[in-house]
Amino acid sequence: MLDIRRLRLLHALATHGTVAAAGKALHMSGPAVSQQLAALERDTGIRLVERAGRRLRLTEAGHVLVAHTRIVLDQLAMAEADLIALGTEVTGTVRICAFSSSVTTLVARAWQALRAEHGTRIRLQIMTAEPEKSSAELDRGSADVAIAYSYELSPRLPTATAERRELLTDQVVAALPAAEPAAASPGLVRLDTLAEADWVAPHPASTCHQMMEVACGGAGFVPHEVANCTDFPEMLALVGVGVGVALVPQLAAHHLPDGVVIRQIAPPTARDIFALIRPGGDRHPAARVVLDHLGVAARAVAACHSPQDEPVPRTSVPEFPVKATMNAATAEAAHSSRGVRE
Repeated sequence: MLDIRRLRLLHALATHGTVAAAGKALHMSGPAVSQQLAALERDTGIRLVERAGRRLRLTEAGHVLVAHTRIVLDQLAMAEADLIALGTEVTGTVRICAFSSSVTTLVARAWQALRAEHGTRIRLQIMTAEPEKSSAELDRGSADVAIAYSYELSPRLPTATAERRELLTDQVVAALPAAEPAAASPGLVRLDTLAEADWVAPHPASTCHQMMEVACGGAGFVPHEVANCTDFPEMLALVGVGVGVALVPQLAAHHLPDGVVIRQIAPPTARDIFALIRPGGDRHPAARVVLDHLGVAARAVAACHSPQDEPVPRTSVPEFPVKATMNAATAEAAHSSRGVRE
């Protein structure tokens, strides 16, 4: 009979990469992890790990057993969720790993609503991370929900074992200094009209930078980058003082600095924002409630429209999953009514 605790250790080694990291994740010492792995090898009668320098790595048999262990652990999590669902009160802690602009908008709204409806019965633990890291945290069991995005022009695939729930279609817009000629017109801005402008760009290693390169390349030019920033508030601050123009997702432009005008672009492009959960993760009542509130928050963010925007077609609040759409007028309306800087 295989011991589930030892299988969990093997899974942790595969996920975290080292004995020390696996022990830290499971609150065990390194020697204790090594002893339990040796015991698992005795149970199976086959080598599961081997030394590679100072580290342990999985053998072929170890990889096979880890693949089965993932299924077992997912099934156990679903069994626990089903048992919890039999209770009369929804309680629990849900760990969310999300990128920055989703924390300040979607997660903040959802958290506010959760506290109003459930008090402290449902608690959130938030960690900010880009999609690559949040997906990894979900895989290793350090997060229950990951909020991620994928650009149309630079798509990324979620982890194969995760279930995806759509939240929001987030349009990419042009952020322009107020003195920029293109900012004077309320209509669409063609990207090729910005070919001679200076550009405030994301970090070169980011998918946001890849999106900008592909969008500008499709318009027939290579942007002249005068600044590379690690986050969108930095980019918008530089745009606001006239350093250059930028492409930013609508959600990141939800609160605008003074001196920044946003315009929809032609040709248009967007990114999809979605929640990732492990298989069956939404069967846990608290997680399901959180996912529902994230869906409602996504719709609320998209519905902060000015009178000239197209009305939201539904009048009732949908249950999760939901996919809403933001456009440039949405954020400018929100900015003019709030005047808050991000």
